Amino acid sequence: MGGDTTTREATVMTKFKANTRRDLPRIAEKLRFNRDQLTDMQAVSAVLPFRVNDYVIEHLIDPEGVPNDPIFQLTFPQRGMLEEEDFRRVRDLVVKGAPEAEIKLAADEIRGRLNPHPAGQMELNVPRLDGEVVAGIQHKYQETVLFFPSQGQTCHAYCSYCFRWAQFIGDTDLKFASREAGQLVRYVRDNPQVSSVLITGGDPMVMKTPVLRRYIEPLLAARLPNLHSIRIGTKALAYWPHRFTEGEDADDFLRLVGEVKAAGKHFALMAHSSHSRELEPKVARHAIERVLNAGAVIRCQAPLIRKVNANANVWAQLWRRQVRLGMVPYYMFVERNTGARAYFEVPLARAYKVFTEAYSQVAGLCRTVRGPSMSAMPGKVLVDGITEVAGEKVFVLKFLQGREPGWANRLFFAKYDSKATWLSELQPAFGGERFFFEDAMEAALAESVREG
Repeated sequence: MGGDTTTREATVMTKFKANTRRDLPRIAEKLRFNRDQLTDMQAVSAVLPFRVNDYVIEHLIDPEGVPNDPIFQLTFPQRGMLEEEDFRRVRDLVVKGAPEAEIKLAADEIRGRLNPHPAGQMELNVPRLDGEVVAGIQHKYQETVLFFPSQGQTCHAYCSYCFRWAQFIGDTDLKFASREAGQLVRYVRDNPQVSSVLITGGDPMVMKTPVLRRYIEPLLAARLPNLHSIRIGTKALAYWPHRFTEGEDADDFLRLVGEVKAAGKHFALMAHSSHSRELEPKVARHAIERVLNAGAVIRCQAPLIRKVNANANVWAQLWRRQVRLGMVPYYMFVERNTGARAYFEVPLARAYKVFTEAYSQVAGLCRTVRGPSMSAMPGKVLVDGITEVAGEKVFVLKFLQGREPGWANRLFFAKYDSKATWLSELQPAFGGERFFFEDAMEAALAESVREG
């Protein structure tokens, strides 16, 4: 890190301040990137969402390491995130001072080619009540419902790899969001196989606790016997730990955790933890301690991202630090096939190597982590091994979760491909023409078209 850590923490700004595309010129002076780099970022951020707060800039990014600093890569737009032709098109518009409407028109066209909702989110994950679509809910795996409160559809800072980037570009047709807690309660009650609600976004922790209560308290008041756990997916421990440490609202959130526990439900904070540097600041460690003392469990997950954490030593250090702080390593994901994936993706063979080398360095308490895992259309698919069977080199794959519950823990094999980065790029091993799940997925997609 640049400068003395103690000094940097002593000057921490506890007032949250978000920076967006219009603030890039000011940030350029602070992080010392030049005019060409600034123009490049202005072009890319016209297409992909950009938001970073002063805490991230002041405490997580090393200005001496820019542009290769991992947290800088994690949060700032980079030229390689767009195809060269698309990048030049938008950059030329920015340079000539084109009207924002013209820039937006070009950006919308490019976004449409970036697979804004991967893995069948729009086609297959949206549930119905009485034949009507339930806004702001996704239901992919039978036990878990994802809920998207409308007030939580932003973040303290955006990860540049985020597979939910389409939530942040202002297009309501690409956005999951709900203001209706009553429908969530009714849906969980009407689906007794649901045991867990995951409140997600965006980042629900951008909401004040009284707003968060509007969604959680009805779940508790309903006394749903099938509901065992409530989870919140968040990056706030890394990007704005003050959310858990300062003021009445932070204290009220900790009381809410206690109320969930008192109601007999498990409460988990699903922390997006991409790099060990995020856990270094004193305020981050204090936030973790407070959340754990309130009775929550913190489970940690993140994708393997080129230029950020595509290194076994980085992951081993991250898992060890998480365990030391009382957190639980949970998932290493594969970067999804959406947005700026070409900039960040790592071949599956490389991902497996990184995971295995990191896994071999750590003690058993760190080995709660699973990976590398693809959250693909048919389910969470683990790259469980690379081996040779009957003279053929293959990937050993396993479903951790499946759209069909019976697929869970099922093994299958794909031809080894050193360049493949996603399930859809793989071919069945041993002369097979189709994977066992493909017919079911085609049928489900056809059914979604019929339902409209």
